[in-house]
Amino acid sequence: MPELPDVVLYVEHLERRVRGATLERARVVNPNLLRTAVPPLEAAFERRVSGVRRIGKRIAIALDPDLFLVLHLMIAGRLHWRDRDASPAPRRRPARSRAASPPTSHSRPAGLGKFGSASFGFTTGTLTLTEAGTHKRAALHLVRGAPGLGALDPGGIEVMDASLEAFRAALTRERHTLKRALTDPRLVSGIGNAYSDEILHRARLSPLTLTDRLSPDEFARLLGAARETLEEWTERLRRLGGDAFPEKVTAFREEMAVHGRYRKPCSACGALVQRIVYAENETNYCARCQTGGRLRADRALSRLLKGDWPRTLEELES
Repeated sequence: MPELPDVVLYVEHLERRVRGATLERARVVNPNLLRTAVPPLEAAFERRVSGVRRIGKRIAIALDPDLFLVLHLMIAGRLHWRDRDASPAPRRRPARSRAASPPTSHSRPAGLGKFGSASFGFTTGTLTLTEAGTHKRAALHLVRGAPGLGALDPGGIEVMDASLEAFRAALTRERHTLKRALTDPRLVSGIGNAYSDEILHRARLSPLTLTDRLSPDEFARLLGAARETLEEWTERLRRLGGDAFPEKVTAFREEMAVHGRYRKPCSACGALVQRIVYAENETNYCARCQTGGRLRADRALSRLLKGDWPRTLEELES
């Protein structure tokens, strides 16, 4: 799922491309994408874009005078941009000519491709939303005014702006593990599975530590690690992409310390990165750096191995 650094880049690039432009048209192919009926999508046509902003992991495009197109990409949603004067990609000609079928209301617009869910035509270019896989979870809302926009904000704090006291209050509002608290949008804004792993590794804290058991020093270390991780990756992605619209948005990057690196060496100490699997989620961590050498139960394997499940790195290596 695109998280804060990825969404920040999307917002920055869209701001440069569509601010001051007019939304001429929009086409939604996936019937599950549009989650609002009032106002109708046509109400957004021929409106000028006054800005683009981030709301947690959502992207809000402001349309004068009081409408907002709000996109939530969820896990597999991705955005693509084609300038107005860019030539469309050539289409392959079928091997054998057949009688053309009459167009239908369900026909896919040119340029959307196999995974296209929606397209938005601005006077400066076309924004396309694609979503791979069979589970279509991305969402599009068209809302009116600040109240409508506020209703889509889960309310989590922004770690880049929050004081240590506000950060601690948010995480201790409910008793959760650090992993769950950091990824709860009601508590913390913009952080998901990938960057929570990186933040906890940098803070040298176990993902299973309960929020009400952290010392003041550990809270300060966690907030510092969150800010450093998000700042570092946002700047790194800016350098990698340059002026080009972000096209390679992924939760798995080779330069990450632990996320997506199960059974690979930890970048800090060289111990093999471990994992905790629960339902569809996987948490990656370094036992030596974060849990004092103790292995946390992986549901998929520990239930199978039972008493043979290793408890420490030494047992695992032996």
